[in-house]
Amino acid sequence: MKAIVNATLVMKDHLIPDGVLIIEDGKIADFGEMRTTPVPAGCEIIDAQGLYVGPGLVDIHAHDGGKVAFTSDPVEASRYHLEGGTTTILPAIYFKFNAEQYITHIDTLRKAMSDPACGNIAGIYMEGMYMNPKFGANRKTNPWTGPIRREDYLPVVEAAGDLAKVWVLAPERENIEQFVVDAKKINPTVRFSVGHSEASPQQIEALMPYGLCIGTHHTNATGDLPKYPECRGVCVDEAVNYNRDIYAEMICDSRGIHVDPYMQRLIRKIKGEDRLILISDCSYDDGETPPGYDGVTDVVFDAAGEISGFAGTVSVACRNMMVHTGASIVDVFRYASYNPCRAVGFTDRGEIRKGLRADLVVCDHWFRVKHVFLKGEQKK
Repeated sequence: MKAIVNATLVMKDHLIPDGVLIIEDGKIADFGEMRTTPVPAGCEIIDAQGLYVGPGLVDIHAHDGGKVAFTSDPVEASRYHLEGGTTTILPAIYFKFNAEQYITHIDTLRKAMSDPACGNIAGIYMEGMYMNPKFGANRKTNPWTGPIRREDYLPVVEAAGDLAKVWVLAPERENIEQFVVDAKKINPTVRFSVGHSEASPQQIEALMPYGLCIGTHHTNATGDLPKYPECRGVCVDEAVNYNRDIYAEMICDSRGIHVDPYMQRLIRKIKGEDRLILISDCSYDDGETPPGYDGVTDVVFDAAGEISGFAGTVSVACRNMMVHTGASIVDVFRYASYNPCRAVGFTDRGEIRKGLRADLVVCDHWFRVKHVFLKGEQKK
């Protein structure tokens, strides 16, 4: 058994100062104030020195780990994110691969999940295949711009099986409903996300009964449908904001380039505390930083100079969110742990509660990660 003492415990909606947390058999056995929570004899004592102890971070959307792709070196990519406090991660596979390559990468990640070094991989985030070819980085390499046909996608959907926790799609694509039905049949618990899309709210809402409940990197790579030349149209971003049952993913870089800080504050106000998800969308691309972005170090660009993702872990996004919006450390832990778990269906983690996995992060007031525990084992 282990006991983390002298901790400020970060709960779902409050703090417990001078706290203690007991770990037994990889789970949270007990927690509370030190004055009222006895520490069992023989416990290994870990002094948090007054730092914050919160649930391990859950990143449902990350392509790479630093400069290494999950699909080429899952061990190194997993380590990179674990060091940053991410105890659960869904590696993302982008639309640029053909069916054979998709299946190869899925197999790589499936095998990686049996490796203890990849203990934080919990499934796959399928960012594709059928998104709108007008949107997204590296879109000139998209091989999925033709008709949606079962003979093309079924081998990939079957290979992904229950590892596919999320399928990202554009609801405006013709015959997309058949794809959704087949994906749901193969994995009844799968979630769908609207992304790289210019769908109308009605097209998006038509897929919600099948499990569409996420907006991929909200306000990025989405279109607009103006009804009149002089009026702003309603499209993906408005539908995500309007529908209470849709979680909004958000990339939060240091300069507010993916999502302007004012927009971040607006999204937070609209979606509330329980429908906002921080993701890293961690990517590596070899494009040069285009004019106008001088000094930007945590945004990745593709060869055409378009934004291609974030260079960092979700813990860094938490710190940026605090800076840009004034969110508290309780809030950002919720955005990066509890909320993503609820969005994709993980019920055994995501908060400090008895019986849940002892996935924990120890950090300071600016979310600088000091220690990480995965299933009760200290990894940093």
